[in-house]
Amino acid sequence: MDRNSWIGLLLIVGTLFVWSYFTKPTEEEIAAQKIKQDSIAMVQKERAISAVMVKEQSKTNAKISDTESRTEDVIVKELNDAYGDFGKFATGKREFYTLENDLLKVQLTNLGARVYSVELKKYKTWDGKPLILFEGDSTEFALNFFSKNRSISTDKLFFSQLEGIESKKVSDKAESFTFKLAVEDSKYVEFIYTISPNSYVIDFDVNFVNVNNLIAANTGYITLNWNSYITGFEKGENWEEQNTSIFYKFNGAEVESLSLRSESANETLSTPLKWISYKQQFFNATLITKNTFSNALVKAEKEIINPKYLKHFTSEISVPYDGKATESIPMQFYFGPNHYRTLKNLDLDLEEVIPLGRSVFRWVNVGFVIPVFNWLGKYISNYGLIILILTILIKIIIFPFTYKSYMSTAKMKALKPEVDKIGEKFPKKEDAMKKQQATMALYKKVGVSPMGGCLPMLFQMPLLIAMFRFFPSSIELRQEGFLWATDLSTYDAVINLPFTVPFNFGSHISLFALLMTVVNIVYMKFNDQMSMGNQQMPGMKMMMYMMPFMMLFWFNSYASALSYYYFLSLLITIIQTWLIRRTVNDEEILAKLKAVQSNKKAPVKSKFQQRLENMAKQKGIQPPKR
Repeated sequence: MDRNSWIGLLLIVGTLFVWSYFTKPTEEEIAAQKIKQDSIAMVQKERAISAVMVKEQSKTNAKISDTESRTEDVIVKELNDAYGDFGKFATGKREFYTLENDLLKVQLTNLGARVYSVELKKYKTWDGKPLILFEGDSTEFALNFFSKNRSISTDKLFFSQLEGIESKKVSDKAESFTFKLAVEDSKYVEFIYTISPNSYVIDFDVNFVNVNNLIAANTGYITLNWNSYITGFEKGENWEEQNTSIFYKFNGAEVESLSLRSESANETLSTPLKWISYKQQFFNATLITKNTFSNALVKAEKEIINPKYLKHFTSEISVPYDGKATESIPMQFYFGPNHYRTLKNLDLDLEEVIPLGRSVFRWVNVGFVIPVFNWLGKYISNYGLIILILTILIKIIIFPFTYKSYMSTAKMKALKPEVDKIGEKFPKKEDAMKKQQATMALYKKVGVSPMGGCLPMLFQMPLLIAMFRFFPSSIELRQEGFLWATDLSTYDAVINLPFTVPFNFGSHISLFALLMTVVNIVYMKFNDQMSMGNQQMPGMKMMMYMMPFMMLFWFNSYASALSYYYFLSLLITIIQTWLIRRTVNDEEILAKLKAVQSNKKAPVKSKFQQRLENMAKQKGIQPPKR
């Protein structure tokens, strides 16, 4: 593409942006459209609810009619037939109780003796609402076992406590809550929840006391079913969805996960496990065993019906059971943020759910970026300034390699006339190998390495990729503003478009992504001026100039902190390049190279070689002339 084509392309893009800006609806029109959409959505929702209510009411009326025609004794008999010794727990009234500390507000229910909802008190959703990790019947949690040929599921039973259902202090540092299914005073199943101050971990102990004769004798494990609809909390919903999946750790092995981007994924985990985590972009709910889970079947599906939810997770977990008179299953829940230090302190490898990259890229984040980032955070509250300082530190560290790269490129540019002469000497295609050999011989004579310009890139690539993983995963940046960006963990939309641009661009324009693109084009121009081979590869040159526009599409919906970092990094690189160019004279470099070429010193002889020549002279033997 020539200059006119590029100008035309830029004019077209600019026209589209200007047109979209001046034709975007006013705030009144947007509000009216929103009211209309909300009204339509409300009508559709009411219709759906009405249909469900009519269906449920029909079932309820049928049940009432059927119940009225039966005596209480008949109902009790039917429940006993269905649940056996646990039949008396099949009816009751649902009640709710609260465990709470500085970080969590956990609501429990006696129906199933399960966690009904969890609120993370120090966090909010992107639109300022309380962050409820999950609530209501969007989550199911139950133990399943057979008792006298009957399938018992604890989520269908109403638990109680013999002493009265109250939260009680178990120490000065923790509170405990106990639910029981007491078949008899000395025969019961017990669920105990314990919460400690300033902790995201809840101890969850299941005790079987003298019910071994009620549970099938050949039972080697009890099935734990955990199903949950995962709620979205972030503005960048697509990015959040792509970073939401089930993670799990095998006992004594690495952490793995289901596919992050697949709409449906499942896996049979046939070896012992330590924990299973329902992980979102910035938060997770994890079930941990203090022993091991025997195996599990996990499945994740994209939720396409209710826009409130991102995905639906299900786990069918086998919990070892030995059939002893008294048996305990100690477990824990983690309900909290994907904060690296918080998860690291649990010593469960749960920090591996944070996508910081693999191998060398993760090492860079864990060993350098996170420690420096946290250290700067102790003294600076503005994360935009922290990113600026971090970028400058990285550029200072790699500056010696950047300078060496520039000098290597400058030397090759100074030698370009000599290289062109070699090209004229070998004009035919079949002489390409001879031309290459002659060029390399020239470089060798003057001490220039063609690979010298690649060294800084080798050092920068791990940092660039590590940052690509770090910023969208850093919960410290969540809802932290800088300049026009209100949340550095998601995109900074300065213009909302009345249409959606494909290829992941979205219906907005991110200013940091746009600034990064502009600076990237300038950077490409600087590289073009320093390069000596683009004239021979016009296709490559066009591709290099198209790359910034491709990156605009990629980064427009990413974390604005990432675009901001790349913008700063490229800008500092341009400034460094300009300063170096001001101090470097191409003609002086060429003169020095020619001087080195013409005044090439004879190779220095080793001491051993010198002794041999001296001995030969003493015997009258003259060494051959070179």
